[in-house]
Amino acid sequence: MSQTDTFQSALRELAEKEQCQLELDRNEFTLTIKTEQAISIFTLLRDKPGFQFDQLMDVAGVDYLEYGKTEWKTKQATGSGFSRGVANNTFGRFTFDNNPIDDEMQAPRFAAVYHLQSVINNQRLRVKIFCQDNEMPMVNSVCSIWSCANWYEREAFDLYGIVFDGHPDMRRLLTDYGFVGHPLRKDFPLVGHVEVRYEPSKQRVIYEPVSIEPRVLVPKVIREDTRYSDSQKPNAEDS
Repeated sequence: MSQTDTFQSALRELAEKEQCQLELDRNEFTLTIKTEQAISIFTLLRDKPGFQFDQLMDVAGVDYLEYGKTEWKTKQATGSGFSRGVANNTFGRFTFDNNPIDDEMQAPRFAAVYHLQSVINNQRLRVKIFCQDNEMPMVNSVCSIWSCANWYEREAFDLYGIVFDGHPDMRRLLTDYGFVGHPLRKDFPLVGHVEVRYEPSKQRVIYEPVSIEPRVLVPKVIREDTRYSDSQKPNAEDS
């Protein structure tokens, strides 16, 4: 049995023992675990021979609030320039005052995703943990297992509002002091909440309510190319 087969067999055995969900997509494994399993399973993945995931490459947040929704116009878009989204049905277009968020959302909205690498075994693994509370998303910190998780978890907290229980210094990392909200959440306005400019009379930078109107441009337009359709191909008899 090859090293890869041994790793896959051990991973499936772990998922069955711990009653976790294991998915294989595009030759990449994703292990979905519960919050209370985080410390024990991550410690096992780091220390057990056959796994030895000695490196935590990244911790990312995910917001599933608008998962599967779209407002882009692609097939019938104009032939020149960019086109606006056809419907104002995503939260990013609204402001904090008129954002119609569904407070009764049943499915977990937030998840923390961990990307692990084993240098010894040349293997990678993605581990996902769903936050059970949409109002206060929280998972256990893994700083005690991988010290590099410190900044990764602070970034996910800053941008998504996911709290990592047990983190030694749970502060914002990327946004400014006094920043309101979490900018990568799906209900955060695309234009932001405030704008910054330099005020010569005060000789300092000041913050003001945002003055521009939210708008969305289609980054890519998909069109049918008739040059490659069967109706445009020359017939063999005509050649």
